[in-house]
Amino acid sequence: MSPFRISAIMVLLVGLSTAPWALAHEQSDIGSADKAALEKVHPSKPAYSPYAGRNFPTRPLFGDQHLHTSFSMDAGAFGARLTPRDAYRFARGEELVSNTGQSVKLSRPLDWLVVSDHSDGFGFFPQLMSGDPELLATPQGRKWHDQIKSGHGAEAAMDIIISFGKGQLPKGFPLPGTRAYRSAWQEVIKAAEAYNDPGRFTAFIGYEWTSNTGGNNLHRNIIFRENGAKAGLVEPFTTLKPLGSDNPVDLWKWMAATEDKTGSEVLAIAHNGNVSNGRMFPMVEAFGKKIDREYAETRMKWERLYEVTQTKGTGEAHPVLSPTDEFANFEIWDKGNLDGTEAKKPEMLEFEYARSAYKNGLKLEAQLDVNPYKFGLVGGSDAHNGLTAMEEDNFFGKTAPQEPSPERMTRAFFNNSKTGVKVMDWEVSASGYAAVWATENTREALFDAMKRRETYATTGSRMIVRFFGGWDFESPDMHNRLPAAIGYTKGVPMGGDLTDAPKGKVPTFLVAALKDPIGANLDRIQIIKGWLDAKGDVHEKIYDVVWGDADKRKPGKEGKLPSVGNTVDVANATWTNTIGDPELITVWKDPDFDAGQRAFYYARVIEIPTPRWTAYDAKRLGSKPLPGTTMMLQERAYTSPIWYTP
Repeated sequence: MSPFRISAIMVLLVGLSTAPWALAHEQSDIGSADKAALEKVHPSKPAYSPYAGRNFPTRPLFGDQHLHTSFSMDAGAFGARLTPRDAYRFARGEELVSNTGQSVKLSRPLDWLVVSDHSDGFGFFPQLMSGDPELLATPQGRKWHDQIKSGHGAEAAMDIIISFGKGQLPKGFPLPGTRAYRSAWQEVIKAAEAYNDPGRFTAFIGYEWTSNTGGNNLHRNIIFRENGAKAGLVEPFTTLKPLGSDNPVDLWKWMAATEDKTGSEVLAIAHNGNVSNGRMFPMVEAFGKKIDREYAETRMKWERLYEVTQTKGTGEAHPVLSPTDEFANFEIWDKGNLDGTEAKKPEMLEFEYARSAYKNGLKLEAQLDVNPYKFGLVGGSDAHNGLTAMEEDNFFGKTAPQEPSPERMTRAFFNNSKTGVKVMDWEVSASGYAAVWATENTREALFDAMKRRETYATTGSRMIVRFFGGWDFESPDMHNRLPAAIGYTKGVPMGGDLTDAPKGKVPTFLVAALKDPIGANLDRIQIIKGWLDAKGDVHEKIYDVVWGDADKRKPGKEGKLPSVGNTVDVANATWTNTIGDPELITVWKDPDFDAGQRAFYYARVIEIPTPRWTAYDAKRLGSKPLPGTTMMLQERAYTSPIWYTP
């Protein structure tokens, strides 16, 4: 590794803590012997070592908060045979044989994983395929069983999803309290307990609550902070009545009751909203009830994070909503709801995408004094084959039929002839991962970092990103090789808050990014700002704050930054790092700040162009892409915002 690379890594990973004497100062009634022992570890004089006594996160931990296995009824019907135990083994770096018999391994192990199988239908797939008499006595059960046995599992899976959305499931379907359901949940818990290795790999206990009424996706991933002994005191909340509900408000009530009963904190992460058909981020009412302060407070309490990117596309911004954003049209799924039973209408988009939710959250905060959409950002795979393989050159699809094959670039994922909603397999994204700035690799530390929103999402890359906001960052700060020390000392990290601007001050931001060690160089870092003006209208603006090849690229008369260029060789599925920079860092001051206006700021880091997974398929499998197939892309990261409140 070159000295430059080592130095670049140090930029983002190291820094100082609060003064070493702080710990001793906090002790009360400490004896002289204890004082002497304490000073050996925390001496009273300043430390020469800049790394002594650090008490803040020094590296991001990469993982996936959204993965399904054969324990999810739709995944099993699609052909998933890998179990939760297999999923944890794979994420830890083991080589497996996939559902379609192919050897597969990650380029690097992940740091953590949540197996989030659907709570509705735990145990259904093995029950169905074992020939359960009660299920097979129903027309649906017999139909699905025979379809799967005859190799038409994808048809069965889509029928199961549609039937579930309509609330039309067969008699004998496993529900909480039944033996089949309880057994499946306990096996999920045991798998997480078996593979959790504090300090090395974190296996969270979790599930996905699957509100899907009418095919409109309002799913949430639920994560337990603590162990199986506590998580096992409850069974997952479902949507089927009378025991469950499709209303998020009822999920939040279950979460409160669960914390009281188990002593374990729980967290909900909302599913990428682009298949909710305008229902993910309501402004007026939800489920027939007006949005009020209680709703806003409760949602903000339980839903600290949002899944901004996954296999079903990216939910940051949409070109219709952000027409001046040249990077908004990225891996967009905007054709309909989850099962294609309702086509997308333009008026739905505002209530599906993160940036619009952030802006509308400022409006609601002005009305209710609480912002329900004050969430951080993470990525997830939502893969339904037990394989969290989200790199473009190692993409194993969303479902078992979408694992690598010469046909997957030309087949339809689903095609609803009644509504005209059609999604091709090539439109499925190889995305994404969640990066968490935790102090250590444990359930508790990761959960706490998620709760404080010190997270960012990537579309599959493992670039390292820092983002701090404050009032006193200055240009020399970006030349210090310990920016984390400066960031935590002078400001707040991603996910934090700034309030009450000091007189004469404007927000300043320290932002830094380092390329994925085996990935592409960086094109640019942008800061996206949204604000609420005195009339109650919301606005957004995108600032290019630092970019690669700065000696060659200069903004034009209107401030537009020229393209970084393109080195992609599509035919050979490769590129070169001869453009862009491996490291970017800067201090930026908001030139348009108004101390009386509510605002948010988040960073978007964009890589240089690289081949998309479709290019790798064409090269390796000889697949011929259909006209219009996307063959290259610019991977990116999205940080959690920093909010300003007057």
